[in-house]
Amino acid sequence: MVSAPHLLTDPFLQLPTTNSVQVVWFTEFAGQEHVVYYGENLDQSRLAKTSKLSRTREDQQSKVANTTINQPVKRHIWRHAAEVTGLTPGVRVPYFVMSVREDGASVRSDVFTLATTPERGQAMKILLTSDHQLKPMIAANLQKVVETVGQIDGVWFAGDLINVSDRASEWFDDHRGGAFFPALQGRANYKMAHNGVETIYTGGEIIQHAPMFTAIGNHEVMGRVGRSNSLNNEFNDTIPRAVAEKLYRGKSLIDNSFNTQTYEEIFSLPESESGGKKYYAVSFGDVRLVVLYVTCMWRTQKINTVYRGRYTEAVQDLDNPENWGYGQFIFEPIAKGSEQYNWLEAELDSEEFQQAKYKVVMFHHPPHTLGDNIVPAYTDPVQTIERDHKGKITAVRYEYPKDTDYINRDLVPLLEAAEVQLVLYGHSHLWNRFISPSGMQFLETSNVGNSYGAAWGNNKREILTVSQEDYIAVGDPYGLEPVVPSIAPLLREDNQPIPYIASNDITVFSIFNTGTGIVTSYYFDMRKPDSDVVKFDEFKLK
Repeated sequence: MVSAPHLLTDPFLQLPTTNSVQVVWFTEFAGQEHVVYYGENLDQSRLAKTSKLSRTREDQQSKVANTTINQPVKRHIWRHAAEVTGLTPGVRVPYFVMSVREDGASVRSDVFTLATTPERGQAMKILLTSDHQLKPMIAANLQKVVETVGQIDGVWFAGDLINVSDRASEWFDDHRGGAFFPALQGRANYKMAHNGVETIYTGGEIIQHAPMFTAIGNHEVMGRVGRSNSLNNEFNDTIPRAVAEKLYRGKSLIDNSFNTQTYEEIFSLPESESGGKKYYAVSFGDVRLVVLYVTCMWRTQKINTVYRGRYTEAVQDLDNPENWGYGQFIFEPIAKGSEQYNWLEAELDSEEFQQAKYKVVMFHHPPHTLGDNIVPAYTDPVQTIERDHKGKITAVRYEYPKDTDYINRDLVPLLEAAEVQLVLYGHSHLWNRFISPSGMQFLETSNVGNSYGAAWGNNKREILTVSQEDYIAVGDPYGLEPVVPSIAPLLREDNQPIPYIASNDITVFSIFNTGTGIVTSYYFDMRKPDSDVVKFDEFKLK
């Protein structure tokens, strides 16, 4: 008996223009026809273009129901994208999608609404988020977004959408109920329990109605293909392009260094001439949003014989440079004079940027934070190879000179000079906010699902003696004081306010209202499922 077809995702919106928007959805069959129907009477239609994802797989770490997998296997998934044109700015239009399988059986979505890019002066509510990674509180977080502020007009996502980009179930149907698309489409089924009380959270119906703009985080990057028997190992098996050119002459650099291929195949995003989808700029109502590719390979800070770390290579790999990790290297340069930096300079000087009421820059790696991931500096690793008297390698070490941190040395001064009002980022899984002397706001609102703590008070970063740099164990290494939330900060045991939220029980989301220019942050205590969402911080862009 043949089962009825189903959609792997609800449709979601991408690439809005002044008179069009793209509708995207996924299935596990190529099908014979995929159509979006739209209009007041749902009597207009557009055929979708179909493409197949080239690298989606499952492996032994996949959480796929009723399946046993011993090594990476191909997952066949098709993407359908239809451009709806002839729209009127400011007018929402109902739509649904239908897919027809090869045998003629069909399936359709519910009816949602679409719209063009907002006009100038149109007030919008934009969700600011990052670092979902299928973490435990994500579904609840997104459910509370919709319950608290209603329909969202756009989503700005500062990287780390999932954990392993080529693992299909993390995007679509992880059986624990909290995969990426279900959580953002109100189709999650994530169970959480506290004191014996179980609550099921479904996420929020958001991206069916609102376009999403994303930045690349370190978890969107995959490593060398086919060198290991698990996707986790492949994700961790990245090396710099320059090293790959020497090791694999004449072979594909994409396959033999690092790639963002699945991420780029899944999303339709604005593109820049030099960066493609990796970095770009877009006008969205009163906002010019500039999205940068600012992230590096995350490696453990621990020093032992097992792991390639940020400071040393594993002892067992010293005689085999092909197995080295080459430290916490940067994927795409942002240093002054780099291609991305030069593109950014031109963008900041453009008419679209200069005339925007609000100028926002989004990327993944933090310029200022209380989190651990800001150490070491965001710079190219300086390699030192130590040898014994016979020339045998005894250690490979990496330093990261703090005075060459490209974000704080090169990028931030450029943004300050361009009068950027807000810099949005993630990576450290907490909420904290900073203000520069000129009034530029820095917001990290990534405590959406879990936290690894904040370096504040008695909680110190681990600063390893192997590093000669002057890193601080508490506070922001680059000199800004965290802002205490302006409305309802959490309190220490002595009733003193704390300038961050780093909790595995409390989840945070932030909303930018372009009508008022105000960014508001809310928290929800998962231990009290019947409690209200709390507005705890608010600031206005100058």
